[in-house]
Amino acid sequence: MDSLRAALTSIKDLLEWLPDPVVALVILAIAALVALALHRWARTLVRGALAGRYPFLVSTFTQTRGLSQVALLILLRRFRLDIDDNLLARKHNTQVRVLSRTVDVLLLMLTLGAALMTFPAVRQYGISLFASAGVAGIVAGLAARPVLSNLMAGVQLAMTQPIRLFDAVIVENEYGTIEEITSTYVVVKLWDWRRMIVPLTYFIEKPFQNWTRETSALMGNVMIYVDYGAPIAVMREKFLEILKQSDKWDGQVAALQVTDFKERTMELRCLMSARSGAQTFDLRCEVREKLIDFLQKEHPEALPRSRQISLKESEKSDDAPASQGAPRKRVTRQKR
Repeated sequence: MDSLRAALTSIKDLLEWLPDPVVALVILAIAALVALALHRWARTLVRGALAGRYPFLVSTFTQTRGLSQVALLILLRRFRLDIDDNLLARKHNTQVRVLSRTVDVLLLMLTLGAALMTFPAVRQYGISLFASAGVAGIVAGLAARPVLSNLMAGVQLAMTQPIRLFDAVIVENEYGTIEEITSTYVVVKLWDWRRMIVPLTYFIEKPFQNWTRETSALMGNVMIYVDYGAPIAVMREKFLEILKQSDKWDGQVAALQVTDFKERTMELRCLMSARSGAQTFDLRCEVREKLIDFLQKEHPEALPRSRQISLKESEKSDDAPASQGAPRKRVTRQKR
């Protein structure tokens, strides 16, 4: 099964120049053909082994041919979501879930409509109500607009896929992951385990950030402020050492650069990458902790510090005026 998924992934890479809906249909068609071929081979093998001794089992297997084909197709559809590189799995699971729920809603509406039309009184009432083309028709259309708009938005999301299951997104200035996509709303699991309920039309009409749109890998940065006497080359070597020792770094991006000069400090930016958004966050925290610990132990002079120059007040100068306590000269007058 893993080799089959790898083959489907390689086919998807070869068809990158096609639109995503076309690629999805091609992959699903290939998977269906493989499943049907496996089913035909297994059916022929079982019939050859059991035809002579167990005709009843052969008859049962033949009668359930359609169900076993569907089961095999569903088995090929089970892409794993609990791995790091799960982009293909998230794409297909999103499409299947949204489209299946949309079909469920449409079938429910059609079934209810057909059931109501079986009663003559209700049928006549409905015909007279909608034939009048009055206020009732306008109200019904306005009431159905949010439901229909969300259904159409669900179909559009399934085809264009601006979001997928377990995508890392920023919605309303909140970081979270797409936990569930229903026929009318999306559940976003926030970083502190809160849930944000967002209508489907939000992702069609308003801008938002998708950190894992093309790939699960994500870059992160750490800003550090140090003294002007900090050894940049030594810090760069230590930064690379920290990344190489971490199991969260994917080995793609690693850079430490001086990005700005402040009045009293230098601004350093550490760029790194990881296989997922959650691992990127953890890697950033790890780099902060270990770099600060390194500076405190090995180069404390590199930490930000303030410089002050104090001027000592000089002693009394020779030309200073006499103090108020100095004796005054006595003035004597001569008598005439």
